[in-house]
Amino acid sequence: MKCPVDGETLQLAERAGVEIDYCPQCRGVWLDRGELDKIIDRSASEPPRAQVWNADDDRGGRKKKKRGGFLEEIFDF
Repeated sequence: MKCPVDGETLQLAERAGVEIDYCPQCRGVWLDRGELDKIIDRSASEPPRAQVWNADDDRGGRKKKKRGGFLEEIFDF
């Protein structure tokens, strides 16, 4: 299948049991019918993730960095 934006061939990735079509060029994401509902259902049932402190802040201080949630895990290619 071709990307509707730039015509590149779409790649298929499976994340948490959901098949996702994505374009490696423009990073567009396309979902088939029902896949968005699966993602929403799974993200609602996932417990919140912990936050971590990043000691490598360029200002010499500490800054809070959130760990990625369910959606970030799915859409990180």
